[in-house]
Amino acid sequence: LPRLDPVPQSMAEPKRVHSNLAKFLMGGAAGMMATCVVQPMDLVKNRMQLSGEGGGQGKHLNAFQATRAIFRTEGLSGMYNGLSAGLLRQATYTATRLGVHQFLTERFGTDTNFVTKAAMGMTAGGIGAVVGNPAEVALVRMTSDGRLPAAERRNYANSLSAVSRIAKEEGVGTLWRGTQATVTRAMVLNAAQLGGYSQAKQSLLKLGWFGDRADSIKLHAPASFCSAILCTIVSLPVDISKTRLQTMKPLADGTFPYKSPVDVIGKIVRNEGVLSLWKGWAPYFMRLMPHTVLTFLLLEQMRNHF
Repeated sequence: LPRLDPVPQSMAEPKRVHSNLAKFLMGGAAGMMATCVVQPMDLVKNRMQLSGEGGGQGKHLNAFQATRAIFRTEGLSGMYNGLSAGLLRQATYTATRLGVHQFLTERFGTDTNFVTKAAMGMTAGGIGAVVGNPAEVALVRMTSDGRLPAAERRNYANSLSAVSRIAKEEGVGTLWRGTQATVTRAMVLNAAQLGGYSQAKQSLLKLGWFGDRADSIKLHAPASFCSAILCTIVSLPVDISKTRLQTMKPLADGTFPYKSPVDVIGKIVRNEGVLSLWKGWAPYFMRLMPHTVLTFLLLEQMRNHF
């Protein structure tokens, strides 16, 4: 009789089918759990991106100096300022983008070229960004509040208080301030993150270096790491423009310092130098890498067990 090769376990197991609601809930839960770990790095990243704004001398020269200064002046709890907004962001933006991406992946399949994978990531990210922009505005403001003089701080009690006060004091439209930058960043980031993760997982699976199981943690971890590196490089300039748009206050004449993401990037290059577009690279990567790895690991495990 001819010798039959064993059927890989990943092929033998029946494929789990999840409802659309479950896809969104699992995506949000995975993102929220990961955020509890990386929130301090998000705060440090935002502070560094605002340091030296307008061509002034930067307060934070590097991630270590920024972390030490924040810890010294605001304490350990200060490192978690804005955590409630970070969780709200994951419950809206991440739940939407990962849910939409899972839906698109099931619709078009996983064995597609990178352009298709990137397009699915961009679509999911753009939709998620619109849904999550109010939480994004609250997060950026809450994590940057401690850098302001006491008299100028907004002192939001929590994310829901921030969203409510912004709507009352500045108008509902302010909750979607910087949406263009948020959507652009989300589309760039998710093309790299979701598209990159899918492509890396497919390529590594074909190489066979990490086994032959598509649901193996040994495969998910390196694929997530590759995705995080690509994300950091391509999305940081858009992220810094989003941060500055969402934290800006009116000038003395009532106008705002920035008009659009392109205006932000142009002024940063003129006043602070082109390399300032990657200001906060270290904390951004230190936040994005574990968040990407943890989110995908947790999400894949939830998909496998629920």
